[in-house]
Amino acid sequence: MTHKFYGGPLSLYSGKARAYLDWKGVDYEEILSSTEVYRDIIIPRVGRPVIPVMVTDDDETLQDTTLIIDHFEDILGGPSVYPETPKQRLVALLMEVFGDEWLVIPAMHYRWNYNEEWVYGEFGAVAAPDASKEEQLVIGRERGQNFKGFCPILGINDDTIPAIEASYEALLADLNTHFSAHDYLLGSRPSIGDYGLIGPLFAHLYRDPASGEIMKRLAPKVAEWVERMVDVQNPLSGEFLPDDEIPATLLPVLDRMMNEQMPFLQTTAKMTQAWADADTGEDIPRAVGMAPFEIEGTSGQRIAPPFSLWMFQRPLDYYQNLDGSAKDSVDQLMVTINGAQAFSDFVQGPRLAFENFKLELV
Repeated sequence: MTHKFYGGPLSLYSGKARAYLDWKGVDYEEILSSTEVYRDIIIPRVGRPVIPVMVTDDDETLQDTTLIIDHFEDILGGPSVYPETPKQRLVALLMEVFGDEWLVIPAMHYRWNYNEEWVYGEFGAVAAPDASKEEQLVIGRERGQNFKGFCPILGINDDTIPAIEASYEALLADLNTHFSAHDYLLGSRPSIGDYGLIGPLFAHLYRDPASGEIMKRLAPKVAEWVERMVDVQNPLSGEFLPDDEIPATLLPVLDRMMNEQMPFLQTTAKMTQAWADADTGEDIPRAVGMAPFEIEGTSGQRIAPPFSLWMFQRPLDYYQNLDGSAKDSVDQLMVTINGAQAFSDFVQGPRLAFENFKLELV
């Protein structure tokens, strides 16, 4: 039995996992997440309609891109997407969180405010691949409206859109400078950080036509990086930079994460702790309320998702478990990143685990 990967071209997280599977040389078959696939395979196995889902060759079900990646890292060995040296390892883990959990904001904004009609057709083509174009558009509108409805709760509205676009264009400029000098974030091999970024930057911001035109025009080197990531020419190749080097061109990207995402994550941690302290006995909710955030001097409100904290535990645990010269070298890096004190001093909320396809308190 070949590994079966249930996803779709529109899906942000499918884009992340697919790029990794191709680089790792995993033998898999991708199956579109049609209505029938959700009904017959995904919901019976996972309990809810979500992609991507991997059913391995021994019939194990994996859901969540990080778990899919870590599964194949463990069983296949070979060159790893996780750097072994402390600064590079931490930066890669931070960039995964930034891409997975923060760049969903520009990804969803540009999709639904620049590409809406095109996206409806794409949704219909995935849900009903054998239907006519007209039927697909009708189906796609019905299915896509649910996703469009997430924009306001993600903090995307008339007041915040100018700041979201200014931040995204500044990020593109910084990444364009970086990818003018380096093939990937940390050298000639993609890291877990590259895979965090590729989800939003490929599946939404490159592949959707209007936002793809923006990327290619403003940041052609970013577009070339996207193409390297998703059209893998040399699997299992490349090296991370020697001597645990963090390129200076990545510092502005890390600055942006620390100043935009870190305060929001700290608020989310406090809100999640308050929810846990209430001890309702209920499952952890998708969001523990609405939390303030700030981008480019503009304030907004968006849902506070505990899942982001589970992802953030990875770099935070790694950092807090360092000692000796490894911790010293990472702390020296932190001094060069604006806003990094918020990471160093982060107050954790409750410990979280992702078990049986859902978050649980540890």
